[in-house]
This record gives sequence, structure tokens and C-alpha cells, in this order.
Amino acid sequence: MAQGTVVQIPFSELDFSFSRSSGAGGQNVNKVNTRVTLSFDVGNSPSLDEHQRQLIRRRLGGRINRDGILRISSDTYRTQGANKEEVVRRFYALLGTALHEQRPRRKTRVPKRARERRLSAKKMRGRLKQQRNKKISDQE
Repeated sequence: MAQGTVVQIPFSELDFSFSRSSGAGGQNVNKVNTRVTLSFDVGNSPSLDEHQRQLIRRRLGGRINRDGILRISSDTYRTQGANKEEVVRRFYALLGTALHEQRPRRKTRVPKRARERRLSAKKMRGRLKQQRNKKISDQE
């Protein structure tokens, strides 16, 4: 996957289901289906290539069930529309982090001057501790 490539998943591939939220909600708590659950079939999505599917399965494996379906729910807000927006935002954020390729780390060396400075500081500290150990002889 090229750096900066954004995957566009059409809404037709996303399946939304609605249910009653848990917790406090006043008069509407038992009447309104405000919880939104987004389901996305990772294995059968035509928008993803095989490499992207493997990345998603490896990095989001804990969120994908045995059937290869990624589920995300939200019941944060008291309206279905706000929860739907939240779940879509979280879905694209998850996909973005799962498909982001890490740049390989370039090895660097500690500069010679920094090594010398560290060693001289250690020697100074050692000398200071040695001086504390000196015995004072009694002269009578």
C-alpha cells in the first residue's frame, strides 16, 4: 500500500443495526432504538485488496468475529443519528490506524563526543565517591 493512500469503503458495504441502549434514558429508554452497531465483512469486501485484508485481520483481530465480520457499536449519544455518525467515524479511524504502514526505523549511532562526555561524568562521580572513603589519620 502506498504511503498516504486512503481506502474508501462505500456505505453499501456497511451494515447498520439498531437496538435499545442500556443505562439511563428517561421516558424514551424502552421505546427508542438509539444504539447503533456497524458490521463490516472484511473477508468479502471488494474495496480491499488481499494485503489490506491481512493487515486488518492481523491488527484488528480481537474485534473481528469467526465469520470475518468487524463490529463496532455506539450508544454514547441519546439520538440514533449521532450514534451512527460516531460509529462511522470510529470505523474509519480504526481502518486508518490498521492500514497505516510504519516507516522502518533508521539505526543511529551515539556521537563520539556524547560517549566521551558520559564516560568522563562517570569517572568524576567515581572520584567523588573515592574521596569520601579516604581515612583520616590521627597525628599526635
